[in-house]
Formats: sequence, structure tokens, C-alpha cells
Amino acid sequence: MFLEAIGVVVFLLLVLIASAIKILNEYERGVVFTLGRFAGAKGPGLIILIPVVQTMRKVDLRVVVMDVPPQDVISRDNVSVKVNAVVYFRVVDPGNATLEVENYFEATSQLAQTTLRSVLGQHDLDEMLTERDKLNQDIQDILDTQTESWGIKVSNVEIKRVDVDESIIRAIARQAEAERQRRAKVIAAEGELQASEKLRQAAEMLSREPQAIQLRYLQTLIDVAGDKSSTIIFPLPLDLLEPLMGKGRKPSAPSEEPEQGS
Repeated sequence: MFLEAIGVVVFLLLVLIASAIKILNEYERGVVFTLGRFAGAKGPGLIILIPVVQTMRKVDLRVVVMDVPPQDVISRDNVSVKVNAVVYFRVVDPGNATLEVENYFEATSQLAQTTLRSVLGQHDLDEMLTERDKLNQDIQDILDTQTESWGIKVSNVEIKRVDVDESIIRAIARQAEAERQRRAKVIAAEGELQASEKLRQAAEMLSREPQAIQLRYLQTLIDVAGDKSSTIIFPLPLDLLEPLMGKGRKPSAPSEEPEQGS
């Protein structure tokens, strides 16, 4: 009986010693409570606790990748869309992450969902599709501010998908096509304006320099002669024909004045 009692005592001592020794990995911290009161965060490595008096709760310090489920969002221009995102965060204060919130992962997830709906609801659909970087930063700043008291650091937020109804997609395509046509017409009109301005400047320059008109005429003949067409039309300026037309005219006979009676 005595030996059996000693064996039981030794077994209990071994159990107490095993429960008092904890080993934490490099990415883990242990939040220690002494008789229910917070006694600090310890680790990593070997941690020795006072059996029965002290307890410990492990906290992982690695970055958590949390997928935000699709949220129904109504944009500022009254378009209904489904948006999902991903949030990257980690625990920077194990004590606050244990004392200030019951489940920091669930709390951060719910906060991310409500913040996503709130921020995106203040923007138009075009901004959701074209300004994702700005929206990501706005959501991250709000989450980081509100989770700071929980000992959580939100390092990044990324909007993954914005699902739009098929009819809205067709309307956006028509709008984009109309915008491209408008830009094409504006560019063509600007080209016509610039071309007309250059033609006006060229006409003014040619009018000041008659020799330039002759050179332009010779250049036109060279261009026409290089063509493979069997018919060649020679344009002749009127100033070249005026001397020939003047020589071809016959001088008119002087008209006889009727004799006036004395």
C-alpha cells in the first residue's frame, strides 16, 4: 500500500510539472493569468507556470488572411452590386486581443463587412470599377483605426470582385461606345480646324510671294506626270493666260464723230 501511495504521488507530481511547462513557437505568445488577473504576455520559448494558480492562452502573431463574403451594396447612383474582398491583419498586442474582444477574428470579420458596405455605398459604380486603390485605402484606414484598441493591425485590404447585373453591363457598354464616338468626333473636328488654319496660312504666304505660286504649279505638274493615268490635265493660272489673251485682241477702229452743222 505504501508503495502504491508513493506511486500515485509521483504520478501527480509529474502531471503538475508537465502542466506547468509550456513551449511556445517563435510566432506565438502566451497571455498569462494569475488567479484570473492578467499577468502579462510571455514567450516565445520555455514558459513555466504555477500549477493551479496560473493559466495561459496562446495567441498567434502571424498575418491572418480573411476572406470577406460577398456583400450586397447599393452604390450612390442606385446600382445594386455584389462585392467581396480580402483583409490581411495580424495581432500586435496579445493582451488587448485577449482582454478587449472575445473573438478578434470574428469581430474583425463583421467589422470588415459593415465597413465594406458603408464605404462603397458612398461611391458611384464607375468609381468602384476604376478607383479600387483609393477605395482599398479608405477601407483599410477605417478598419485599422477601429481595431487598434483590440491590438489588431490591418495591413492591407483588397477588393476582389465587383459583380454587376447583365443589364447594367450592357448599359455601361453602350455608354462607353457613345463616349468613344464623341471623342472621335471631337478629334476629327480639331483636325479639321488645324488643317483649315494651316491652309489659310499657306494661302496668305502664297498670295505674298508670286514665285511661290509658280513653284507650287511646277510641283503639281511633277506629281501629275508621275501618275500612271493616261489623261493629264495641265492647270494654267490665269495670270499666265492674260498676256496671251491681250495679244490676241484686235485694236478697235476709232469711231467717227458725226459732223456737226455749222
